[in-house]
Amino acid sequence: MLIRIHPQNPQERLVKQVAATLKGGGIIIYPTDTIYGIGCDIYQKGAVEKICRLKGVDPQKAQLSFVCYDLSDLSNYAKQLSTHVYRALKASLPGPYTFILEASKEVPKILQSKRATVGIRVPDNHIARAIVKEVGNPILSASLPGEFVEDYTDPEIIQERFGAWADFVIDGGPGGAVPSTVIDYTSGEAEVLRAGAGEWPQ
Repeated sequence: MLIRIHPQNPQERLVKQVAATLKGGGIIIYPTDTIYGIGCDIYQKGAVEKICRLKGVDPQKAQLSFVCYDLSDLSNYAKQLSTHVYRALKASLPGPYTFILEASKEVPKILQSKRATVGIRVPDNHIARAIVKEVGNPILSASLPGEFVEDYTDPEIIQERFGAWADFVIDGGPGGAVPSTVIDYTSGEAEVLRAGAGEWPQ
């Protein structure tokens, strides 16, 4: 189902409806500050498995990340950060970055990678953050299946192609065509794994 949520002032009623669907094991396609993503509640194992089947990936090997409301979730899902790493994240987020960090034991077992890392996103997008805040914990962030094409920026085309997979396709306006910049901080120093929408170094 395609639903339109205001990109600057997300309607509380619709946000609650989406959050309830996620907490019930549903799947959504939603806007971020970069490209549209497909996601679910990280604690809904069946939904995580379904997304991984759709993408043809193993959950523990897949490049999946968590969309968080703010940096307060870091202490739950990532091991303690050094002061300079925390400052770098604080200066960059919300923004078009995915930070790869050492995962804590709080990361759901199905998403615990063999590298024991977690990807953290705090997108500069009111819709995504409002949904996460209402759910009460991070939601999964994964790219849409297949090779990315410019059509993926149009929510109505996304609905036509992928709507059967999701409970909701959220129209929050045109999406971007460039994914997030991925920065690996597991060594304590920044390593750019993918140059994307965010400029680095800042």
